[in-house]
Amino acid sequence: MIEVSAGLVFRDGRVLVTQRRAGDHLGGLWEFPGGKRHPGESYEDCLCRELMEELGIEVDVGVRFAAVTHDYPEKSVHLEFFLCRWLRHEPRPLDVADFAWVDREQLANYSFPAADEKLLEKLKHTLSLWEE
Repeated sequence: MIEVSAGLVFRDGRVLVTQRRAGDHLGGLWEFPGGKRHPGESYEDCLCRELMEELGIEVDVGVRFAAVTHDYPEKSVHLEFFLCRWLRHEPRPLDVADFAWVDREQLANYSFPAADEKLLEKLKHTLSLWEE
């Protein structure tokens, strides 16, 4: 089981998404930024580290929004999604193929991994998250 921490970083009514690199597992798909948790590392510390490594940004990690466990044919993942407040530094694609700030309606234009399906539905229906 791979444990992953992911951030729902909102700013100006939009959420930050990143594109997986072509050679990675599920390459080319979009996801919420984050990554694998190291042994002994909290999900929150993992998320701060990953967002700095992938995008060069600092965030304040808030409450857990959702948890999802999903079995792919080649591996199983457990994802913990946290609401985050962007603090400083503009995102740069340091360890991702690309990134985008997208609004609620635009989410449907991006292809996400199967593990994110339930989270996407919950996000679309939690209107308070999208208020500026």
